[in-house]
Amino acid sequence: MRNSKEGPLLRAEGLTKLFPVTTGNWFQRDPSFVHAVDGVQFDLGRGDSLGLVGESGCGKTTTGRLLVRLADPTDGHIIFDDGEGEPTDIATLSGKSLKGFRKKAQMIFQDPYESMNPRRTVLDTIAEPLKTQKIGGPLERLDSVSRILELVGLTPPRSFLFRHPHELSGGQRQRVAIARALVVEPKFVVADEPTSMLDVSVRTGVMRLMGDLAGRLGVSYLYITHDLAVARYMCDRIAVMYLGKIVEIGNTEDVLQNPRHPYTRALLSAVPVPDPSVVRPPVDIKSGVSVPIDPEARCRFFDRCPIADNFCRDNDHPPLEGDDSGHLAACYKA
Repeated sequence: MRNSKEGPLLRAEGLTKLFPVTTGNWFQRDPSFVHAVDGVQFDLGRGDSLGLVGESGCGKTTTGRLLVRLADPTDGHIIFDDGEGEPTDIATLSGKSLKGFRKKAQMIFQDPYESMNPRRTVLDTIAEPLKTQKIGGPLERLDSVSRILELVGLTPPRSFLFRHPHELSGGQRQRVAIARALVVEPKFVVADEPTSMLDVSVRTGVMRLMGDLAGRLGVSYLYITHDLAVARYMCDRIAVMYLGKIVEIGNTEDVLQNPRHPYTRALLSAVPVPDPSVVRPPVDIKSGVSVPIDPEARCRFFDRCPIADNFCRDNDHPPLEGDDSGHLAACYKA
């Protein structure tokens, strides 16, 4: 993977997604909303990888779906600049323009079996994006599918083309999912915990494959995971998310070696140590998870923060601030 001195491939600005909460009260005047993603902003460079980490329910997957327009944002902008024209706010795209964008942005889903049609062969599954984008004829598509299968390590391709998902192992299914995402040669890929459903024995192979393909094809990744070890292996930068907000972002080693936000420090202190003789101190965080329904304007982490004070309670959620290295934290006490 490489860093680029050019402008970012993708920039999220104030990205927000609210889900209405149904209460059953027809006379309620002010509806409630789940703030799944709330004012998120970050850049993703060309050929770079950004890891989005945090506990379940913090908004990671929703953010990924917004960035590839599998969900429509409530507010905010998603500026995409692939160098082939003027930068485009894909949050406003529809129709043919949105279909054209989908050729440049793909998603790898968490469960490779659930995301594949059990009635379709490997050939049909991988060729579907080519058909949708009207790329090539039947023979050209067969050739493209064969090449991408070989690229992802499913060789010889002819022995996999006409298999169905139930005839593949978990690692093979995930390689098919990766091939399906890359067959149209996208510039940007959202990988939603692509190794969490796999056995430990095959995870490293899939991660190594994705890193190799990113360098070879120049693909930019948003890598969604709850595993900090995976994020460290796969990503140039890390963004830590909590209740719809990014609370810390920076170069991977900077964030892991010098965490500034108390939530990041809590995540790191919870990582197991492979030594049974080591006694870890308790995680420095208050119990309970705040509810993301109509949250107060103050810091989202206030109710669980061990260092919060009255200033944190009485002021809005802190902005992301930091140094020239790009290591930013949303904390008044950082």
